[in-house]
Amino acid sequence: MAGRLLEDDPELAYEHTLAASRRGGRVAVVREAVGIAAYHAGKYADSLRELRTHRRISGSDYNLPLIADSLRGLGRVEKAIELAHSDECANLEPAVKVEMQIVVAGCYADLGKLDRALAELESLEQLDFNRAFSFSPRLFAVYAELLQAAGRAEEAARWEKQVSVAERALGIEEEIESFIVDLAPEMDDDEEETPRARDLVEAESEEVDEPAVDGDEESEQVGVDEEDGLSEVVPSAPVDEASTEDAAAKDGEEN
Repeated sequence: MAGRLLEDDPELAYEHTLAASRRGGRVAVVREAVGIAAYHAGKYADSLRELRTHRRISGSDYNLPLIADSLRGLGRVEKAIELAHSDECANLEPAVKVEMQIVVAGCYADLGKLDRALAELESLEQLDFNRAFSFSPRLFAVYAELLQAAGRAEEAARWEKQVSVAERALGIEEEIESFIVDLAPEMDDDEEETPRARDLVEAESEEVDEPAVDGDEESEQVGVDEEDGLSEVVPSAPVDEASTEDAAAKDGEEN
């Protein structure tokens, strides 16, 4: 649900990730999802905390650009630049390195240092007018925006045009910025609806009340707890102790 809502309603997406965190707060991908949703919702302090926690749990560095941009969102621009130029970011994968340089360029632009911002992007070997990587459309667009801000309109128009060229070369129409991907396919109207977990639990509870038939294999009741991700846990039907005692007494008299 967070993936489905992230672009259209980031606040609600963030609420969904918080619900997931209450059930699986020690799972790295859950803390990552909370941090990413918080970032999209503009809750940069929460994003910074959660993404740092994810990094401690997972040992992964690929969210360092989001951590730096969260610092930037909190007004700690110099700290973001310091992080980007630290040893922690020295050996980032190319795609992550490009994202970090985009963040740094934005930081220098915030400080009014457009020449330094452009220099950060121009230091990337991936800023190649005639080559397209998966991240090239975004890189070209940011570079064109900085050129425009620096008063270099002709160059900016040239790179802006190259964004669509790169997208066509990569076989994409527009860039996908979401870090949370919705893996659940949309159901067709005529497709049979998949039963909900709650419905299955209620059905099991009703079946427990039916009398056992001789010869049937003994069935094991499956429990459901919070780790299954249900918003509401439906308990099994309570056993009436008085009725049980009466039934036992009646069986004794018959025997």
